Amino acid sequence: MEYITVAETAEKWGVTVRQVQRLLAANRIPGIRTHGQAYMIPADAEKPGDPRRCRGGNPPPAPQKSLSADLAGVIAATSFSMPRDNPEAIMDYINDERIRLLYQGFFAYMRGDFERVKQNFLMLKSDDAAKLRACSIVISAAVNTGDYQFFEYIEAYCKDIIAANMGADVTAVADHALASAYVGAFVPNMVVDWLKDGDFSALPTPLKPDALCSRVRYLHFLKKYESIIDIARTALTLEESDRCMSYMSIFLRILCAAAYCSLGRFYDAKTYLLDVMKDCLPHGFITILALHEPLFGGLLERLLKQNYPEYYDAVIGLSTSLIPNWLDFHNRSTKDNITTILTTQEYQVALLFSQGKSREEIAKLQLVSLSRVKAIIEVIYGKLFVSSKSELAKYIL
Repeated sequence: MEYITVAETAEKWGVTVRQVQRLLAANRIPGIRTHGQAYMIPADAEKPGDPRRCRGGNPPPAPQKSLSADLAGVIAATSFSMPRDNPEAIMDYINDERIRLLYQGFFAYMRGDFERVKQNFLMLKSDDAAKLRACSIVISAAVNTGDYQFFEYIEAYCKDIIAANMGADVTAVADHALASAYVGAFVPNMVVDWLKDGDFSALPTPLKPDALCSRVRYLHFLKKYESIIDIARTALTLEESDRCMSYMSIFLRILCAAAYCSLGRFYDAKTYLLDVMKDCLPHGFITILALHEPLFGGLLERLLKQNYPEYYDAVIGLSTSLIPNWLDFHNRSTKDNITTILTTQEYQVALLFSQGKSREEIAKLQLVSLSRVKAIIEVIYGKLFVSSKSELAKYIL
């Protein structure tokens, strides 16, 4: 089958590009495919008629859709890249109320308004397609706020969808929603095998970038830092755009920076972090920085103070409130062998620190600088979701 672009479709139908984009957002053009962030439309697709124009003045009854088909449409309608200078301008193209609720929930999540995320989810009521699309951020919002009753509700909902066996794609979306929480707190025994293996074939194409983010987070805890950098840089090169950005591009740059930190390549980490700050902070997007702050051993704090002091309190304050909740979730779910999480050097430092050695003594024993020891301890805290020597000692001793 031959496909044409949105612009070519607009010219063929004698409408504006914006009108075609609205039809895409409303899932009114069948047979579409995606190429990266671009939509390709069948060359023989007919222009959808105006549903208001029919006999008797009443719109025709909406055809019944399977959950799989409805979910594919919802995912396609919520997979546009955002304008870099004004991300919420994307809302100008959306008339469908449930799609608006999903985007509003996403923007609320990025700004740390997790109660709004949960409220928007509840407003979706019995719309399973939209609810499934929202689950990956809603389940994280529940953990962020320490609302484990709501977390268990979302977890049970996803497991019920999986048990109902309504199609491989539907199951994969529910699996991914759960994995986004399990990977975030590194509970590896609960991560689905296809995500561990990097086989995203069951997922709808527009959702694969989200799954790539989850897999990269999983690889970080496996200490496969070079693989993270290779994957992230390749994906970012393919998506590179001066005018647009996506959640994937933000997330991959954050994890790339974390990988560089773990390798001691702080200049590269700084470059990526500053790039993310430039995209996120002017729009109030603080959550992704706050959640990953412990992985940078104080580097993120220093960069905020030097370059974005007006956002320092918001990011660090949010991080301080979030990390104990993820720690609690992690500790409720797993007690994995610590050596699967820390590098050899990190484990040695953690052991010495838990035994009562001072940072200065550890620096001499490890033949590294005092600042390096301090940075390693911050990374250890971030990986284990602990915030004190006494909490660390529970894992080590």
